Amino acid sequence: MYNPQLTAFVCAADCGSFTKAAEKLYLSPTAVMKQVNALEAHLQMQLISRTNQGIRLTPAGESVYADAKYLIDYSARAIRRAQQRMSDYEKTFCVGTSILNPCKPFVDLWGKVSDHFPEYRLNIVPFEDEHTTILQEISALGEKFDFLVGVCDSAKWLLHCHFLQLGTYRKCVAVRAGHPLAKKEKLQISDLYGQNLMMVPRGDSAINDQIHHDLEVCHPQIHIVDTPQYYDMGVFNHCAQTDDVLLTIECWRDVHPLLVTIPVEWEYTIPYGILYAVHLPEDVAELIALVKEQL
Repeated sequence: MYNPQLTAFVCAADCGSFTKAAEKLYLSPTAVMKQVNALEAHLQMQLISRTNQGIRLTPAGESVYADAKYLIDYSARAIRRAQQRMSDYEKTFCVGTSILNPCKPFVDLWGKVSDHFPEYRLNIVPFEDEHTTILQEISALGEKFDFLVGVCDSAKWLLHCHFLQLGTYRKCVAVRAGHPLAKKEKLQISDLYGQNLMMVPRGDSAINDQIHHDLEVCHPQIHIVDTPQYYDMGVFNHCAQTDDVLLTIECWRDVHPLLVTIPVEWEYTIPYGILYAVHLPEDVAELIALVKEQL
């Protein structure tokens, strides 16, 4: 944090001799003298006058001495603050949150297990739902976040994390508020005949792949339109600005104020739960074990 030669200089000034300073610093008198000489050479000024009675500070030395004492004290306090911050950080669980992946289910669980972690606190870390970068966010588990909470049936997501299922959400559909279907409290699948149904393409989600298959085989009157591989607000905005119908889930009911979410007479659900890193630190592993007990 500061030039270590200052320590030798201040100690020599306090002791009045290089020999006594050497005893305090567990160095040889020659080593202390060399450090002071090096400091004087670096500053290009004489700090200490050598006399037969010992050493004394020059006017420049007195000025440097006063400031050096402040620097050494300030540096020590700065290091203590940094150590405290590091200690606080190490006793923090970081939970990611976004519009489509809110952390509230985790916060609710935290209330049940927090007694086991009296020195820990939660730090909520926001991130963006962007279909081009969501895999980077999932990969940041263990670094940027300790936990995320969300729906997860993605083969690609599960290459980068572990998943502890907490429950399931019903698959629903969403339409713009002025859509002819918006006034219905519940839909039959036949209500979707002739509609464009927006959903993610095949290949990443077994559940969505099954819905794709069932609708194409049993209900070909529904026209399936592929969205990006992962939803973001652009998908919801498109639905709000067109007559397309969006395959969604019940917990996203309030994601977009211009959309109406409607249940459908089918049995499709998708799991949601806690996502966490493949390689776990001990405290994260302990929390996951406690959550499993709660379940």
